[in-house]
Amino acid sequence: MEVREITSIADYFIICSGRSDRQVQSIAQGIEENLGRMGVRPQSVEGAGRGQWALMDFSDVIVHIFYQPVREFYDLEGLWADAPRVELPEPYATLASQFRIRGEQHP
Repeated sequence: MEVREITSIADYFIICSGRSDRQVQSIAQGIEENLGRMGVRPQSVEGAGRGQWALMDFSDVIVHIFYQPVREFYDLEGLWADAPRVELPEPYATLASQFRIRGEQHP
């Protein structure tokens, strides 16, 4: 979501889900390791240890990683409903679509 016109805390929010607390932790770890290889480090990481909701603050981009039921409870998409949605560029859009399809087939 592009939030730069709505709030001063970031330009973009990325919101994604894991199907378990361990998967939420692994997603956060993967993001941190991969961006770290490119020299990009988060200003802060909150909640990753518990695995219910991890917040990674990269200054202009804030990544929210939720355990799926927690994502539904907090409904950030509804809270920030006025924020324009930004489509992921390829190949990420295809990968995200494949994960959604797999998740629907294997609840």
